[in-house]
Amino acid sequence: MASTETKTTIFYDGSCPLCRAEVGLYRDQDRAHALGLVDVSLDHAPLPSALSAEQALERFHVTTADGRLLAGAAAFVEVWRQLPGWQIVAALMRLPGAMPSLDLAYRGFLLLRPALVRAFVAASKLKARG
Repeated sequence: MASTETKTTIFYDGSCPLCRAEVGLYRDQDRAHALGLVDVSLDHAPLPSALSAEQALERFHVTTADGRLLAGAAAFVEVWRQLPGWQIVAALMRLPGAMPSLDLAYRGFLLLRPALVRAFVAASKLKARG
């Protein structure tokens, strides 16, 4: 794990294949090394005092370089602000109604996440079989 000091730090569920894939995409696009990554599924993962491991596993969180803890849509937008090619998407989130809509969509995803993970794992197994 890279140093998380003065970086936007992503707290993600490394036991979730969808989460790993998403964070892998962010990591690959982070040419400026602006992101720190913390897999909260590991024992003793370093967490900010305001975030429990249970909370971190339930919802996407980041801390900003200046120490603010963000969750849900605001956390995604903070990550996107750091990545080339995603900055325009982050800027679009300043449009009226965009953030509440993104947060609502993310809440819907969270309800579907268990079924999506099962489908993702099943599809991966089928692909591996050839």
